[in-house]
Amino acid sequence: MKSTRIQPVMSRPGENALFIVLGLNQTDAVVETVIDFSANFSALTRSLSNRFPEAQFNATMGFGSNAWDRLFPKLSKPKELITFKELKGPKYTAVSTAGDLFFHIRAGRQDLCFELASIIQEQLKDVAHSIDEVHGFRYFDGRAIIGFVDGTENPEPEIAAEYALVGKEDPKFRGGSYAFIQKYMHDMDKWRGLSDEEQEKVIGRKKFNDVELGDDVKPGTAHNVVSKAHDRDGNELKIMRANMPFSNPSKNEYGTFFIGYAGKFSTTNQMLKHMFQGDAAGNLDRLLDFSTAKTGTLFFVPTIDFLDDLGDE
Repeated sequence: MKSTRIQPVMSRPGENALFIVLGLNQTDAVVETVIDFSANFSALTRSLSNRFPEAQFNATMGFGSNAWDRLFPKLSKPKELITFKELKGPKYTAVSTAGDLFFHIRAGRQDLCFELASIIQEQLKDVAHSIDEVHGFRYFDGRAIIGFVDGTENPEPEIAAEYALVGKEDPKFRGGSYAFIQKYMHDMDKWRGLSDEEQEKVIGRKKFNDVELGDDVKPGTAHNVVSKAHDRDGNELKIMRANMPFSNPSKNEYGTFFIGYAGKFSTTNQMLKHMFQGDAAGNLDRLLDFSTAKTGTLFFVPTIDFLDDLGDE
């Protein structure tokens, strides 16, 4: 039986990352051009990966809801692929922003990220325009720009696929993944005004060694408490994060690019609702006092087989 080839949504965040969001133009050539490009995407990434095996290069490609309708009008649609709806809470808002195509490029070398990005631009420049581009980098031992280790809550590799990939609930798209992205900007002056102990209570973990705080000292507003999701039986649900810091220090710009891959967007959405609108106890995520979401877009990342088969249409 032929195995399903999945895009590398469960890979490590990497040393360098490039996140690109494109919008589709209103031109006649859009559908044919994008489908041809998509069908050849795995060949592009395979070529770079084979040429530089030591660089741990990989990339994923995803489609927004509107783009899916436009590009694949005769195909069915992933069950939970929608245009993300803004979540407005009593203090914070998870905004919704536009995006048709999404590329997540990772490598141990920045030049390889650039190489694929330049190919994407060259081949899609006549049918798509840039909405956002963020260059991420590994900060020390995988820490966010605010100084805490990021990705601690990711599932272990042995079970990651259970949470990151679509399963039997949507068999036509099994092996695909829902990628939700947000670009957060941090108020570092305000954040640095807290002591390490106060920062630890915002995150819910120790800053130096990443050990989780005990329940007797961890407040209900801690990020690692409020941002959890559960099923109907109370079992915790997880997503696969590949967040990366980004920064322009001379402009006093410090941020985190959040990306969560999940087999069900409803899991990610539950986490967001708890953070921005409040959990069952009414707690909001205290980290949002220091971090503002500037973007919010949902994409579906199909399997490599799906992309390759587009060339046969």
